[in-house]
Amino acid sequence: MAKKNVALIIHEGVQALDVAGPLDVFAEANDLLPVNDRYACIVIASHRKPIRASNGMTLGAHLTFAEAARRFHTVLVAGGPTLPNAHKNERLSQWLHDWALLSVRYGSICTGAFALGRAGMLDGKCVTTHWQSAAQLAAEFPEARVEHDRIYLRDGALVTSAGVTAGIDLALELVSEDHGASIALACAKRLLVVAQRQGGQSQFSPLLHARFNPATPIGKVQAYVLEHVSEPFSVEKLANIAGTSPRTLARLFVKELALTPHNYIEGVRIDQARNLLEATDHALKAVAFACGFAGPEQMRAAFHRRMGISPQRYRESFRQENATR
Repeated sequence: MAKKNVALIIHEGVQALDVAGPLDVFAEANDLLPVNDRYACIVIASHRKPIRASNGMTLGAHLTFAEAARRFHTVLVAGGPTLPNAHKNERLSQWLHDWALLSVRYGSICTGAFALGRAGMLDGKCVTTHWQSAAQLAAEFPEARVEHDRIYLRDGALVTSAGVTAGIDLALELVSEDHGASIALACAKRLLVVAQRQGGQSQFSPLLHARFNPATPIGKVQAYVLEHVSEPFSVEKLANIAGTSPRTLARLFVKELALTPHNYIEGVRIDQARNLLEATDHALKAVAFACGFAGPEQMRAAFHRRMGISPQRYRESFRQENATR
């Protein structure tokens, strides 16, 4: 076995960027590495026929599962928009069970985590996936500990990433593990991406710009919160705005948004704070109060909990990224 053979699993409806992003990272790394220490990337599928990606492109595999019956250094399953609702792929699950668990590390990109779960490889593990599918992943695999707001995550030999371009972040992290931060940084520069993205998936949250029906109970609450984010909110107050009982409102939030009212409000406040941190020089105290936090400490705790970074560091990293563009 080559020192760092990388198997990337594809399937019908795969997200093309889940495939191309990581492969380009490993290809860039190869240009910077000695010949005997380069990655050997192999695309694997159930057959060698052209596979149609979700964007209409056709992709091809180097090997079938039968031909790839051997151990690899790294195994990654690419995701795709239809994968969360797809039936279990028995051939893929069997191959993963037989061979991925023997690899040095194995994992998924985006919704590829569903394939791992159906192969019985997520129980007791901390994992992440695209924010839009995180609640579904947690519901289908209750023994997994799903982190909704991580760009990528490692739990022992298991590595998982958030949606689509987060596969690039994960691949850069793997290159850094294998060959050091300087090689990963050089790859990132050549690909014109950030070597280590600050924060979590919350920075791409649609809460501030979500479409909603203002005539529905949930829509009424969303509209009011967005217009009065600096106000304090209780469940009783929100229920009055919605015209429902507190218990009914909580149930509707979980059903329609996969969030509790508290989590929704905190998410909106963080989104608003991010906008102010990016666009203004307002003091952290002023930003906190403008966004409905009790003070800078509460805002800092919310940022750390949701994004893994402080508001001050978020502001600094955002400006550093802009300065390098």
